[in-house]
Amino acid sequence: MPAAFFYFDSHYAVNVHDWVIENSGGLPGSNNLGLLESALEHIQNDLYYPEIQDKLTHLVFAIIKFHAFTDGNKRSSIALGAYFLALNGYNFLVKKFALKMENIAVWVAEGKISKELLGELIESIIFEEDFSEELKIKLASAIMDDLDANQ
Repeated sequence: MPAAFFYFDSHYAVNVHDWVIENSGGLPGSNNLGLLESALEHIQNDLYYPEIQDKLTHLVFAIIKFHAFTDGNKRSSIALGAYFLALNGYNFLVKKFALKMENIAVWVAEGKISKELLGELIESIIFEEDFSEELKIKLASAIMDDLDANQ
C-alpha cells in the first residue's frame, strides 16, 4: 500500500465526464452530483477502503450504479478509474484496465455483476496477468445466470 493515496475532486470528475460525452456522444449534464461527491469522499476512508483495489471498486461501482450523470456513467467510470490508477502510480495498468472494464462495466450496469465480483475482477486486473480459471467461471456464471432466466 502506498504511504498515501492521491484523489481527485468532483469538479475534475465532471470535466472528465464532459470530455467523454463530447468525444463519444451522449447527453450532457448530471442527475445528482451529491452521489458522485459521496463516492469520492467514501474512497478516502481507509477503514472501509484500505487498498487500491477496494477504492477503485467502490469508485467504479458507485459511478455506474448511482447514475450521477445523465448519460455516460459507464464510460466515465472507466475513464475515472483509469485516472485513479495513473494518479496512484499504476500507469502501466491503464490500458489493460480500460480494455478489460469495457464489458464488465456494462454487466455491472445490467446487474449481472455484483460489487463483490467486481472487486475480485479489479483485484485480478491489478495484481494478476489474467483472470484465474476460477474467476473466469464466476464471471461466466454471473453472465449466464441472466441468460438462463430469460429462456
